Amino acid sequence: MCAADPQRLAAFWVLAPGYVSEPGFDGPDNASIIDPDGRGAAIGFLRVPEGKTAKNRIHIDGRVAGRGPWDMAERERLIRARVAGLVAAGAVWVREEFDDDVLGHIVMRDPEGNEFCLA
Repeated sequence: MCAADPQRLAAFWVLAPGYVSEPGFDGPDNASIIDPDGRGAAIGFLRVPEGKTAKNRIHIDGRVAGRGPWDMAERERLIRARVAGLVAAGAVWVREEFDDDVLGHIVMRDPEGNEFCLA
């Protein structure tokens, strides 16, 4: 993921999926975070001189509530609890989409404006 401040963005993103900083990948121009259980993919952050000017070229969905089956009220409660923590860490709430026909999600922006969803 390109970033103006890789360290700041990595510090934010460890919160979203519950990752940890990857030792040895924390220079001034790069950072990396990993799944502490070794199951998920690593996410790298690289300093770039330009800011975000268009829509994300990748779409990140953070699955907060597991793989189901779900009690929908409990699932929504788990998502909203994660949103509150991410807002406190610098994320911006964009919109939410919960209705009877879809599982629902909340769209957010990280501290550098990259959009992602919590589902």
